[in-house]
Amino acid sequence: MNNSELDKKLKAARGPALDAEYTDDFPRLVLAGLRSAPRQMMQPKHSWRPRLAWGLATGVCILIAFAAGHWHGRMAANQDVLASSKLVEETLAMFPNRVRAIVRDEQGMNLVLSDQADVPASTPIYVRICDGKHCSSLVTFSGQEIQVAGQKITVLSDARGGIILEGNNFVWSSLAENETTRGLNIQAKLL
Repeated sequence: MNNSELDKKLKAARGPALDAEYTDDFPRLVLAGLRSAPRQMMQPKHSWRPRLAWGLATGVCILIAFAAGHWHGRMAANQDVLASSKLVEETLAMFPNRVRAIVRDEQGMNLVLSDQADVPASTPIYVRICDGKHCSSLVTFSGQEIQVAGQKITVLSDARGGIILEGNNFVWSSLAENETTRGLNIQAKLL
């Protein structure tokens, strides 16, 4: 079927036969139906309360997440992973009598091992040294000489649990722990 044939069929088709009374009453019936129906606005009515509640809930969640992240960051900055005795125990178990030191500085974590299994088993000593800008921490044993913060440091402990650090230009003792030595802030303890 082409366009002209379709045109002829559509023109020949008749609309439905409607009663004259129905066509006269139709507009009046529609208007009466519109008047009796409840009036509604063109735009649906939206309540602002659910949006406010969701906005407040989202804001509270963001605030809690920020506070938790900030708190965790401060806690992580104050806690040194080397102060954990579990890390030290596991490292010593992996390399028995070979660990001279575990050092943490700007370059990251370093494990200083002896060539031979000649490091005597003793109580680990945790040391943290800060020069104002940079901090280094280490776990070692009495009698070990370790390179930290650009200088060689000998770490010693006595029978009473006191710790002595000897560097190129300083000597530090845990008995005078709160003092700074040559601009260095030093903390040490037995683990």
